[in-house]
Amino acid sequence: MSKKLLHKTTSSFLAFAIIILLVSAPVFYFICQQLYIYETDEVLHFHKGAFVKESYKNFTENDIEAWNKYNQNVVISADMGITKDSIFDEMAFDSVAKEKEPFRIIYAPVTINGKRYTYKEKISLVEMEGMVINIAIMFLCIIIILLIGIIWISKRSAAKIWKPFYNTLHQMHDFEIDKNKPPHFFPTDINEFNQLNKSLEGLIEKNTAIYKNQREFVENAAHELQTPLALFQTKIDTLLQLELNKEQFSVLSSLNNDVSRLNRLNKNLLLLSKIDNESYLEKSTIVLNDYIEKHLDFFTEQAEAKNISITTEFSSILSISGNPALTEVLINNLFLNAIRHNEKNGNIIISIQNNQLTFLNTGQSAPLAIEKLFNRFSKINPSSQGNGLGLAIIKKITEINQWEIKYDFNNQLHSFSITF
Repeated sequence: MSKKLLHKTTSSFLAFAIIILLVSAPVFYFICQQLYIYETDEVLHFHKGAFVKESYKNFTENDIEAWNKYNQNVVISADMGITKDSIFDEMAFDSVAKEKEPFRIIYAPVTINGKRYTYKEKISLVEMEGMVINIAIMFLCIIIILLIGIIWISKRSAAKIWKPFYNTLHQMHDFEIDKNKPPHFFPTDINEFNQLNKSLEGLIEKNTAIYKNQREFVENAAHELQTPLALFQTKIDTLLQLELNKEQFSVLSSLNNDVSRLNRLNKNLLLLSKIDNESYLEKSTIVLNDYIEKHLDFFTEQAEAKNISITTEFSSILSISGNPALTEVLINNLFLNAIRHNEKNGNIIISIQNNQLTFLNTGQSAPLAIEKLFNRFSKINPSSQGNGLGLAIIKKITEINQWEIKYDFNNQLHSFSITF
């Protein structure tokens, strides 16, 4: 599934930021905890040093008892064999909280009046945990606000920066080489976008010129061929009126068929050229039911050679807005396609339902290659007498009228449906 460029860059940045946040939060908490413990240890050492300094002022055993009585967190006890200052984490009972709490406790040797004692002081770490958690929460809030701000600013700035690119993309999406309306790109101060626009302008200009030359060549060639083909047809018709032997008549008949095919090809090329040049702009209301019924006898005669039966199924009246000449070509080509690619004793069903016209016909027992079906000079059967332009003309007519044509194969029937 494809993503928009802005979403892709923003999602990558957001994923990176979330990973950094998840990693940095516990690291930050651990560092704060270690810093607090370090400061607590410094305080314990400072208190112990201050006590040693005071203990030289003629402390007696009664003073020690009084000290222990009125100081809960600092106790002078008998010598416990401690030879150097030692600090530990311990869980001790807290009379205020009435439960065990984490404490940082120092055990240190002291000498009072020439007698060795053990100095013991504890500092609760509960306050530290609360403080560190509050700092961590504050840190997370600041980081989250920072991330939201960065993402919002980057998205806004990226949208502004990439606006010329999306404008170029939109114009290229709407550009049609046969409409003679080249895109006009917005000027931008970004060098890469200017290079892109200049490259596209050069490419469009070159291909438009090639397309115009090809279209003019086809139109001019088709016009120039009309006169010699008409003269050729007339001379063949004149020769067919003479007394000819069987071999001569066969050769002229073959030539006559070939000239007829050339005439049809020439007319189709002229028609496509006129459609490309937007020569059929006039539109009027057309009732397709009436047109099909009016010409049904003619196409029934065309189908008699293969003994094809034609059935109409009109469940509604279908009125469309279109050019009468092009609509006639559209219906004629659908009829001829259904007849030409049908089988002997086959069937053609013409259906109108709501805003849809459908031609169904029997024929080959496999579906047609959809990817090449509407290409110019693409033949379903290479030995066919057609020129491969019938379906291409149908496709072109539906495109300029913004109709939709769809091919389907179901129940051994080939279906061409046009939704108006």
